[in-house]
Amino acid sequence: MQRFENTTVLVTGGGGGIGSSLCRRFAAEGARVAVLDRAQDAAAKVADEIGSAAGSTAGPAMAVACDITDRDAVDAAVAQVTEQLGPIDVLVNNAGWDLFVPFLDTVPDDWARLLDINLVGALHMHHAILPGMVERGSGRVVNISSDAARVGSSGEAVYAACKAGLIAFSKTLAREHSRHGITLNVVCPGPTDTALLATVTDTAANPEKLREAFRRAIPLGRLGEPDDLAGAVLYFASSDASFVTGQVLSVSGGLTMAG
Repeated sequence: MQRFENTTVLVTGGGGGIGSSLCRRFAAEGARVAVLDRAQDAAAKVADEIGSAAGSTAGPAMAVACDITDRDAVDAAVAQVTEQLGPIDVLVNNAGWDLFVPFLDTVPDDWARLLDINLVGALHMHHAILPGMVERGSGRVVNISSDAARVGSSGEAVYAACKAGLIAFSKTLAREHSRHGITLNVVCPGPTDTALLATVTDTAANPEKLREAFRRAIPLGRLGEPDDLAGAVLYFASSDASFVTGQVLSVSGGLTMAG
């Protein structure tokens, strides 16, 4: 029996670099996967790739277009997934957006968008899905934060604040819902070679110089890859982590080594 057989997993930001890697890995281990993304085409591409894998024993996948900042859209998406794939057993909040600008060069509209996508959207997802987990007496939530939340990162003040809020939120809910058999844990990527990182480096005067600075700062000598996150996320989502909750794990090549 595969590790996630008969398990329904919903991944937000599932059409992106890290999200698509997580969706493929969950499916490869037998899960029914809901690929939720604001971009329908991106979600559909990932779901189609999972469904068409040659000789695959992967679980089924469905694409769901959803703006997580819109609570009505979130409720509709959760209802759609539950109807087609069954009750959601694992929630992975991976959707995110960053703006690499010194704080004094930002404006309130920037803060609002960063807060909506990186924090409020995750609140919507928890609020929509946790009641079902409480009713069933089981569930796994894995939230994708950032090492910027643990140690700070110049040019990412509001993003870091949002992701730090997600960590505190996760630890609080871990305490509130432990009695319901629900675990909540956090994975913090360091610099990872995705489209989100490109939006950061491409705004620099010398993008390749900034990427090289990231690489030199990482003890293991390279940028992270989306697949590097999958092992940590799937561990927290699995029965192997049934006695682990409220924890934060950095997957950053040793960049932060935060306590």
